Amino acid sequence: MSLSTTTAAPAKSHFIILDGLRGVASLMVVVFHLFEAYAGGSPQNQIINHGYLAVDFFFLLSGFVVAYAYDDRWAAGMTQWEFYKRRLVRLQPMIIVGSLIGAALFAFQHYSIFPKVENATLWQIIIVTLIGMTMIPLPPSADIRGWNETYPVNGPAWSLFYEYVANILYAVGVRKLPKWALGILVVIAGAALVHLAVFGKRGDLIGGWALDADGITIGLTRVMFPFFAGVLLMRLGMRIKVPSGFLVCSLLLLVALCLPRFGGTEKLWMNGIYEAACVILLFPLIVAIGAGEKEASGVSVKVAKVFGDLSYPLYITHYPLIYIYTGWVVDRKIPPEQGALVGAGVFVATVAIAWLSLKLWDEPARRWLAGKLLKRAG
Repeated sequence: MSLSTTTAAPAKSHFIILDGLRGVASLMVVVFHLFEAYAGGSPQNQIINHGYLAVDFFFLLSGFVVAYAYDDRWAAGMTQWEFYKRRLVRLQPMIIVGSLIGAALFAFQHYSIFPKVENATLWQIIIVTLIGMTMIPLPPSADIRGWNETYPVNGPAWSLFYEYVANILYAVGVRKLPKWALGILVVIAGAALVHLAVFGKRGDLIGGWALDADGITIGLTRVMFPFFAGVLLMRLGMRIKVPSGFLVCSLLLLVALCLPRFGGTEKLWMNGIYEAACVILLFPLIVAIGAGEKEASGVSVKVAKVFGDLSYPLYITHYPLIYIYTGWVVDRKIPPEQGALVGAGVFVATVAIAWLSLKLWDEPARRWLAGKLLKRAG
C-alpha cells in the first residue's frame, strides 16, 4: 500500500506511538460508554466525563497521518481516485463488520430506551444495515432505534462519515493549500469550535451522530479543526522529543478525558473552555510528543503496537454490545456493583471481538483489496 499506482515509492514507517495513542483513546471510549449507562442521560453524572473527546483526538491523529502518508504522493502522480481507493481499503472492511455485528445483535436490544426497536421489521433492519455498509448517511426518518442516529445499527459509524468528508476535502483542494492558507483555515475552524463549545446550548462538544441541522453543524465543526490542524502539524514538522513519550502522552490523554465536568449546570461556558482547550492546545501537544518518538523502541513501543492494531476495530465494533448493556442496566435498574462486574465482562468481550475481527477479517480483506485495487500500473 506504500506504492503509487504510477510510481514506486519506498515504504513509510509508522508513527507507532501515535498508533498506540489511538488505541488508548479507543479503550477509553469503551469505558466511557460503559459508565454512560449510569449517567441517566446527564453529562453532569458521567464518570469518564470527557470521553467523547476521544473522537476529536482521532480526527487530529487522522489528519496528521493522512498528510504524512499522502502529501508527497500527489507530486509522484497519485490521482484522487487512487487516494480514495487507498482510504476505502483502510476503512471500509471494518465498517462492514461493525454493521453486521450491529444487525446481528439488534434482536437483543428490546429495551424501553430504544422506543422504535420493537416495531422494526426484518426488512428495515436489512436495508438500514446494507446502506450503513456503504456509509451513505441515513436521515431521521430511517431511524429504527429512536435515538436519531445516522447509522442506527452501529451508532459510532457517524464519525467515520465525517472522516470520509474530511478526506474528500483534503483530496479535492485542501492538500494544495500553502501552509499560510492552511493556517488561516485552521484558525477559522478553531474559532467555530470555540463558539460551539463555549457559546453552544450545552457547553460541550457532544453530538454529530444525527443527520439533522444541529447534528451536521456539530459533526462538521468537530472534524474541521482537528483534522486539518493535524495536517498543518505534520507539515510544520512539529515533533517534540521527551523521555518515555508513549507513557507521558497516554497519561496526558487519560487525565484530559477523565477530569470531571467544569462549571456545573450554571456555568456551562467553563466546561466549553476546557474542552476547546483540550482539542486546540492539549491534543496537538500530545500528537507532537507522540510524533517525536517515531524511531523509539522497547516495551512501550510493543504495547503501542498492540493498542494501535486494536484501535480501529475496537472503536467500530464495540457499540452493539453497549446498546445491550445500557438497556439492561437502565430497564432492570442494575446496582453499580453488579453492573461493574458485567461491565468488565463486556469490556473484555469487546476487545476479543475487535481482535478476532482484525485477524479473521480486516487484515485479510485489506490484503485482498490492496492486491485488487492498488496494483502498480503496467
